[in-house]
Amino acid sequence: MQSGSTSSFQEMSVAILAGGLGTRLRPAVSDRAKVVAEVKGRPFLAWLFDTLEPFGLRNIVLCTGYKGEGIERVFGGRYGGLSIVHSRESTPLGTGGALRLAIPFLRSSTVLVLNGDSCCDLDLHEFYSTHLARSACASLALTWTEDARRFGQVKMQGHDRIAEFIEKGNADGPGWISAGVYLIQRELIAEFPPSTALSLEREIFPTWIPRGLFGFKTAGRFLDIGTPESYALANRELFQECVIAD
Repeated sequence: MQSGSTSSFQEMSVAILAGGLGTRLRPAVSDRAKVVAEVKGRPFLAWLFDTLEPFGLRNIVLCTGYKGEGIERVFGGRYGGLSIVHSRESTPLGTGGALRLAIPFLRSSTVLVLNGDSCCDLDLHEFYSTHLARSACASLALTWTEDARRFGQVKMQGHDRIAEFIEKGNADGPGWISAGVYLIQRELIAEFPPSTALSLEREIFPTWIPRGLFGFKTAGRFLDIGTPESYALANRELFQECVIAD
């Protein structure tokens, strides 16, 4: 099992999934990838990067696709103390396929994976140490919502083991949802077939339940910009409150 030392944590590769087509958001943002849609005058990714720097994380891999050239123009190879590598798919590969494509740039045995269109207030140090202590193949940060229909729901067995995923549209009422923050062992990403479109959420995570898939519950605030409504909400509210504090 990988050491939970500060150095191994700070050397961890951070893969940010930024290749989505953003079709639901296009009525509000149509000229750029949704991860660089402006929230309070700044690209959304800049806010997300700001949540990582206080933890000393510095190795960023942006998994891009649709309008990826625009993301590269905005951020290039560095943001503050963060070093950025762009892994761009030529055809849509889904979240799993994009991770597999990026594997030459993922250097650490445990990889932090973030959805590029959401942000959750989360203690990443605790998330990482808990993941290692459980010897989990993967861990998903979970947040509570009063209406899980848009996100899908995660059912738990006991306090921390994931037992079932309920698809978007089939979930009803309150429940735990994925916050779009994952810790995944690199060796498992290497098992994905190359150049193949795969969804982490629909095709990968459910098959990992018997292998040791865990949830990490957080009471932290969750925001996303996946729809015009949630994008407008992120712009109205004090988005600074979402920035993760060390």
